[in-house]
Amino acid sequence: MGKAPKIAILYHFFYPDDVVSARHFSDLAEGLVAAGWEVEVLPSNRGCRNPAQTYRPREQWRGMNITRVWRPRFAQSRSWGRILNALWMIAAWSCIALRGRARRPDVVLVGTDPILSVLVALLLKWLRPEIKLAHWAFDLYPEAAIADGLLSGSSKMVRALTAVLRRAYAGCDLIADLGVCMRRRLEAYGSGAAQRTIVPWALAEEKAPMVAEPALRQKLFGDASLALLYSGNLGRAHAYREFLELARSMRSTGAQFRWSVRGNAVEEFRSEIRESDTNIGMLGFVPESELVRHLAAADIHLVSLKPEWSGVVVPSKFFGSLAAGRPVLFAGPEDSCVARWIREYRVGWVLNSTSFEEIGFRLRYLAANPERLRELEAHCFHVYERYFSRDKMINSWARELRQLIRIDSAHTRGAYI
Repeated sequence: MGKAPKIAILYHFFYPDDVVSARHFSDLAEGLVAAGWEVEVLPSNRGCRNPAQTYRPREQWRGMNITRVWRPRFAQSRSWGRILNALWMIAAWSCIALRGRARRPDVVLVGTDPILSVLVALLLKWLRPEIKLAHWAFDLYPEAAIADGLLSGSSKMVRALTAVLRRAYAGCDLIADLGVCMRRRLEAYGSGAAQRTIVPWALAEEKAPMVAEPALRQKLFGDASLALLYSGNLGRAHAYREFLELARSMRSTGAQFRWSVRGNAVEEFRSEIRESDTNIGMLGFVPESELVRHLAAADIHLVSLKPEWSGVVVPSKFFGSLAAGRPVLFAGPEDSCVARWIREYRVGWVLNSTSFEEIGFRLRYLAANPERLRELEAHCFHVYERYFSRDKMINSWARELRQLIRIDSAHTRGAYI
């Protein structure tokens, strides 16, 4: 059948780490093994949320080789720690260029954790231009620091980083973005690389829209006529005041709003809940083993993004909500790809100052007509299966990577062909 093509996947965290992006790269690596690739993954040896947690330096797992990069115990929670971790990992990964021919990959796939990981392209493409380089952009830097107010877009540091990044992006053969809003930002670098949209899939995929367990729904939402849930990270990129305003306007309708969150904006959010907000509540953050039941208990999922973050990140909660068979209420910018997908596929609503009253009316209608809500749930589930599912996205990766090195289809096998 010929020799299997080789790919090296460079991402900060990987199995058995449970951080969401590590799960996505783990799924992708498994899919590429099934598609006939020889896969090596080079993550850090440290855990994401607990840097004291370390993993074995070498491991074989589900047909792939994991070679973990030792790095010092710099804290990801601090700015200086993130920068030092990035420099360390980029330097270690760049050593791939020094490998002998037998150990050299055909393709290198690099993500966006740690920050500025794409800079590995500078040395790699200079020393080994024959290696194809693919980049999966989950978020953008320094754009994230600018959106967060940590850096000024006109500062000398940002101008210098932009110049270096322009060269790094030019070294990429393929850049996968998470939607048209992110693609516009990447195109500003003028890389000339092929650009494709390949999104992160839901961690929990079922064979049909999820069904709520009556006892759990009662526990979480009481006797709600309509249950709305924000589940996941609530950080500096996420809006919430629009949802609070909507919840307060629906206090007498029987609609209940719940937040099951963690992140650096949780305490700020908690401080804005008033004693009179009787239909707004906080839930504990649930482990992945409970996620399916938790998501199924709600009728509608809440997703948000602040305008300045449009195209810098794309909320992955959107895909998890559709996979659960739940419509999405999105508080965020009109030019976000989430807003575009909601309107294109008719899987929810975009909450803004002009749509506020209309959405309130639609939500009250659904509360009074549960059969219409069930129809909408089935539609959302089928949209996810058709456009955003794990198999769909891994198939896209397998196809694009094969195209990069123009391998014959006889080199591939398995479920993702």
